[in-house]
Amino acid sequence: MSKYATEVLNREVLDVVRRMSALAEYREPGIKNHLERIRGYCMVVARGLDLSVQEVEVIANASQLHDIGEIGIPDAILTKAGKLSPYEWEVVKRHPVIGAEILRGSPSTLLQAGEIIALSHHERWDGSGYPYRLKGEDIPLSGRICAMADIFDALTTKRPYKDEVSVEEAYDLILESSGVLFDPQLVTVFKDNFDELLVIRQNNI
Repeated sequence: MSKYATEVLNREVLDVVRRMSALAEYREPGIKNHLERIRGYCMVVARGLDLSVQEVEVIANASQLHDIGEIGIPDAILTKAGKLSPYEWEVVKRHPVIGAEILRGSPSTLLQAGEIIALSHHERWDGSGYPYRLKGEDIPLSGRICAMADIFDALTTKRPYKDEVSVEEAYDLILESSGVLFDPQLVTVFKDNFDELLVIRQNNI
């Protein structure tokens, strides 16, 4: 395959990724530009690590697929205003596995990365996450990056079931969760590049 053909194919795959990921966002009114913010946050954090340009781009673009599994969650639960029942919460917790199943088996590097992120973005550094309660570096790096980006965005965005907090409060909560919910190395990168993260947020509200 020629270089030109490869570039065209890569652009087409990226377009498919964006359209697939928009399925989940489309079902949740009130989270406009969530995926673009997540992509930007992941890009900034990944750049702060010793990763190649290609690795950074793959993680950032694949992060848009993190919640693709939500298409398997009933609307009545996904968009419910108020606290979920224990049963409803267990249903919601299935979406990482659903997302990974949707993306599994693709020859595309981008979709393979999306599968990993979809499955691991709710795992937590201390092992308190789901679906497999992975701990520390057993959690894939891309999943750790997306987890922190996703929570920062969730904290600073109004949702049907909660109000947002200020960016200052969210910043403090992320730092306080270093070594508990989040990889300490990633929290340091988050802290060092916070101004850039705020620009991304401001440009995608």
